[in-house]
Amino acid sequence: MTERMATPDGVRRAAERLKGKALLTPLIENETLNEKVGGRILMKAEVLQHCGSFKFRGAYNLLSQMNPNQRKRGVLAWSSGNHAQGVALAAKLLDIPATILMPADAPALKAERVRGYGATIITYDRYSEDRETIGRTLAAERGMTLAPSYDDFDIIEGQGTLALEAACQAAELGAAFDVFITCCGGGGMTAGCATILEEVSPATQIAIAEPEGFDETWASIRDGVLRKADISRRTLCDALASPAPGELTLPIMARRVSAGASITDDEVQAAVAYAFKYLKLVVEPGGAVALAAVLTGKIPAAGRTIGLTLSGGNIDPSLYAQILSDFA
Repeated sequence: MTERMATPDGVRRAAERLKGKALLTPLIENETLNEKVGGRILMKAEVLQHCGSFKFRGAYNLLSQMNPNQRKRGVLAWSSGNHAQGVALAAKLLDIPATILMPADAPALKAERVRGYGATIITYDRYSEDRETIGRTLAAERGMTLAPSYDDFDIIEGQGTLALEAACQAAELGAAFDVFITCCGGGGMTAGCATILEEVSPATQIAIAEPEGFDETWASIRDGVLRKADISRRTLCDALASPAPGELTLPIMARRVSAGASITDDEVQAAVAYAFKYLKLVVEPGGAVALAAVLTGKIPAAGRTIGLTLSGGNIDPSLYAQILSDFA
């Protein structure tokens, strides 16, 4: 029996399942940004995806393959908000009961939208409790299918569809990526993008951007040993506050990712404000770290064509107002 892996063909099959379900988000270019950094920046605007983030892609790819008995028993996921919304919407579209394990301090806007899609929320303390232990226990007790936020091959392949689209869109513009930068938490999107780009754009360098204090993925790749984040720390980038890269995602990333950037709260707030002022897009902190990596020069753009993800746009209105007041 062949061991399950994430493959380019798997990403393509996911793209077929997502046709007519996920939105084909634009690849945006901005001359002001290009002039500022000295390169050509092509931004995959997943802030315009269903639920305001790329997470719908992986969620729908996984849930659409559940058998009738699994669908009847329901699905369980853990997430601070974006994956939660993706699973909740996919479950609604497929008529599957969904339960979402969310941190008690998750942004109210994200929790409200999860409930709006019909999912049930169970809360936990992200600073003292292990969400995966709670989730796996609940799923086993109730016979539910798990939809991990990143460490699942169907999730990985579903997320990779955004890079497949981006590479095709870039080609239509007469461009090819020298570097493709992802916003990285547990690594599902990065692993999926790396998987398909290795085939369709093998010369493209894969880079990741992470929030300071939760930059354990690049540290793990750089050091060759698993590093873990101190989850007692706080970060504005709640969507990327994963305790460690995944068991499935890390080997893929270790093979393909060749650069990383650690982004401070101030740097990401400046990027959120920049997106508002010049791109006319609402981008949440966790969705703006790749843009911040370019704006700060932590991943040099001069003379290069860079693709990057604007991966999420779900931000609390009061926090957004404060960021714009302080940084715009």
